[in-house]
Amino acid sequence: MKAHQSDIEHFLEKIEIFKDLPKQSYQLLHKRISKKPFKKGEKVISEYDKAEGIFFVHSGIVKLTKQDDQGNEMITCIKKKGELFAEACLFNEEGTCYPATATMIQDGEVYFLKTEDLEQEFLVSPELAVQMIRYMSVQLRDFTSILRDIALLDVYMKTIRALERLAEKFGANHCNRMHIELPITVQEFSTLVGTTRESVSRVFSKLKKDGLLEVSGKNIIITDWCRFCSLFHNKL
Repeated sequence: MKAHQSDIEHFLEKIEIFKDLPKQSYQLLHKRISKKPFKKGEKVISEYDKAEGIFFVHSGIVKLTKQDDQGNEMITCIKKKGELFAEACLFNEEGTCYPATATMIQDGEVYFLKTEDLEQEFLVSPELAVQMIRYMSVQLRDFTSILRDIALLDVYMKTIRALERLAEKFGANHCNRMHIELPITVQEFSTLVGTTRESVSRVFSKLKKDGLLEVSGKNIIITDWCRFCSLFHNKL
């Protein structure tokens, strides 16, 4: 379904790569963007689908996952409102598949823009193309850092780093108590870390014993954010 023009313009203005576009560009993108609602657990795209465009999270939360030949799933990243996903399919050859499977972990709405339409906009707006390249560069650096942590850190420090990243992105700090507002299970969290559920549970138990963590269902609270941050940074 097509999004209302004022809604899409207001939304695009808040996205880093689009915020400085001229009025006519917003009007053109409005004609090309569609919006679709998704329920929790519903797939937006599959890594086996032919890539046709990029997506913007308007509301809700989306997890991106990869599967191995045995069907084991790993969460590569989690996207919130205002963030892009599947941008890696830009500038690729026709027939390329999406880089990951995207699934809603919270009810929401997603905007869709065809790759060819966005690439056409790049031709008339070099500034937009540069902004997109910068965005993709930042995403690549962040992903490289995550891979480094998974490959080189022990389970305890990998878990600390994963909690820190989630807190910085989804956390709400209340008097040095960091509430991570993200509806994922310990099993899902363990795939972010690149380890087993049992290993993560042991780290969580240690953090609870040290008075740094509270877990209730899918709610994670870091009870002393300053002391928690020092766990990793004191190792540097």
